[in-house]
Amino acid sequence: MADPHNNTMDDTEMEAMSLSGDSSIGEAVSGRGHSGSYEEEEMFYIPERRASLDLGPAPMDTSHWYFVEQASPPALSYSSMTSEDSAANMENIESPSTRVQLNRADSFSSCYSLDSEDCEKRKPKVKSKEDTASEISDTPELMEDPNDSGHPSVTVEFTFKAICTTLEKLSQAELKSFKMMLWKRYPQSFSFSPQSMDMVDLVDRLLECYSRKVCLQITKTLLEVLGKKKLVDYLENSCVRNEVRHDLVEILKKKYGEVTECGEKRPFDEAFCKLLIPSTCDNGPIIEHEVLNIPKLDSNREVGKMLSTGDILSAKRMERSHMKLMLVTGAAGSGKTVAVRRLVLDWIEKRGHEHVSFIFPLMFRELKQYEGKQVSLWGIVNDLYPSTKKLRHSDFRAEDCKIMYIFDGLDEYSDKLDFRNTELISEHTDTRRCIPWDTHYDEIDVRGFCDPEREEYFRRRFKEPAQAEEVIAYINSCKTLRIMCHLPLFCTLVADEHLRLFKKQGTHEAKLTRSITYIYTKLLLTLIREHREIRAPRQSHDKERDFLMKLGKLAFTMLEQGQFKITKSDWKESGPDTEEAVTNTGLCMLYITKPFVLYEEKVLSFIHPTMQEYLAALYAFLSFRNQGKNVFDQHLKNKVKGILKFHKAMELYKTAVDRSMQHEDGRLDIFLRFLFGMTVKTNLELLRPLCTSSLKWPTAVEDAAALLRKKIAENQHPERNGNLQRCLEELGVGAAEAASR
Repeated sequence: MADPHNNTMDDTEMEAMSLSGDSSIGEAVSGRGHSGSYEEEEMFYIPERRASLDLGPAPMDTSHWYFVEQASPPALSYSSMTSEDSAANMENIESPSTRVQLNRADSFSSCYSLDSEDCEKRKPKVKSKEDTASEISDTPELMEDPNDSGHPSVTVEFTFKAICTTLEKLSQAELKSFKMMLWKRYPQSFSFSPQSMDMVDLVDRLLECYSRKVCLQITKTLLEVLGKKKLVDYLENSCVRNEVRHDLVEILKKKYGEVTECGEKRPFDEAFCKLLIPSTCDNGPIIEHEVLNIPKLDSNREVGKMLSTGDILSAKRMERSHMKLMLVTGAAGSGKTVAVRRLVLDWIEKRGHEHVSFIFPLMFRELKQYEGKQVSLWGIVNDLYPSTKKLRHSDFRAEDCKIMYIFDGLDEYSDKLDFRNTELISEHTDTRRCIPWDTHYDEIDVRGFCDPEREEYFRRRFKEPAQAEEVIAYINSCKTLRIMCHLPLFCTLVADEHLRLFKKQGTHEAKLTRSITYIYTKLLLTLIREHREIRAPRQSHDKERDFLMKLGKLAFTMLEQGQFKITKSDWKESGPDTEEAVTNTGLCMLYITKPFVLYEEKVLSFIHPTMQEYLAALYAFLSFRNQGKNVFDQHLKNKVKGILKFHKAMELYKTAVDRSMQHEDGRLDIFLRFLFGMTVKTNLELLRPLCTSSLKWPTAVEDAAALLRKKIAENQHPERNGNLQRCLEELGVGAAEAASR
């Protein structure tokens, strides 16, 4: 505060100066000056500025002065905005700046001391409580409970945007009247006519002088005086929607913001890697193979455009298509649920789908609790997200309130969906099923990780870079493992296993096996148990084994024929349950092929050719162990149940090796690796629930390794010896050791 003895002026001079252009409060608040003169009404007279009277050394009357602390700097976050571009730039206001700039005590611009021409150096005065109470007695909207902090969703950014958006709907004449009422009703904040102020300065001034809650109330009060009831409703509805969105975001952050890996929680953003999502569907399985050259399985031959999760029902996509329903498909473990999580979190952080007002994820495992009950979709949403009860019925018909529903895990719904026995509904509160059978929809196919994302996943998963590089080198050393790591689920199993090894043996001492059988066995058990458990009741080991034997027999028959597409006739002859194979366990996938121009056919395949080879090997292994049957010998009639002799067991492996050597295309190569790998103790322990025989074969690995070395030494098929060496690796015996023996 300036020394009163050195700066003296009378009240008239102070009033004239406060009304002059030199003391523009707009310059103080918005951080910019106004060019030109202000447009005033003729009825208001502004006196000419007089020279100060020299009152000599007599002390100046300072009884009407009030001393307070220095106010925070004016809000400068809107300094580059003008009335012409304010609407466009409001969308790009950065919340951190506005939240910080306007988090201050209320200060009235008319109380600035004029000790300097620099507005930002002016020191504010605040009147006493008695004076303030007398000033606002005629403006009840300024009365505010100091203990009422308001809803946390009412931020400076929201308040500024909401008021600006509302006032922009006024005509020029109505806006002029609004500004005039501000001047008349709140002279302590608008000491000169605000007619020349643009929208940014006007709202900025309000936020500088009053709390956010009071700013909204002032706006609504003046709009009511103008008779703009619809705009009042619009502003109130904006506040309600903002509150609902805030509360919804808090729930979704807790639900989707973290992932649990090996018992440890970590932010999802630290674990997520971009997924491969083509714009086409019915693409069939990924058929890249270490040995075989498999032609595309008559599935969609269109390449399609690569999409991100932000492209799913995006504003741009919605402009080009009238369809509002999209089906996201993909093999088990390909990342469909991960894609949903990414979409939701991007909406929360305003990184995508900003045209959508609300996103409601509804998991089918949550919807099971409503089976058999008469409940509307909106009733379910109210139950799962209670804050939505504040929304009005008009919100569901408004063009500016788009709502996205995400039904995650459709394959987890055990009841049959009825798309034909439906009736037309028009209200969100109706309780009938409301998807007509002829509803048009888009369909996209989640394919898993792209090549770079496989390695990125492991670098994110392991905290120690050395461990990540060890695992990446291990994956790249085996083409089959590298290919299968396109499935996020497979990557998770690999990472979990190596985290266990590193914890037990240390980073540098851990011995990473080159066996693929162990990881595939873990994948099988995950799919038929954990994956199945959330989709259908758990089966007994006997039923589980019977299903795998039927599916394995089909896999083995197709493998010998070099076939990787399951036709309807093949499926009917083998007898496994389609729903169990495709939906409950996820071992197979269903897609549509177009072998002819006007003909479509639903076909099945295994989620990857190597899964077909694994199941075929499992069928051969269990057939011999449980039934004494050699699947390569169709004339074997003698079945030994429970007790197997060593020489009979070796007959299976000897026959398998010979048959593998006969196929120059290598169609049984990976099958052979799996078959030998199943004799290893660690794999046998995992498969023991599927075995009915108590046979003990302590020298199985040594005997199998001796057979392979013998075949390599005979060198009858030199071009096939490479795969026999891979079989030795499955047994834990390296190629160098095999050569030395």
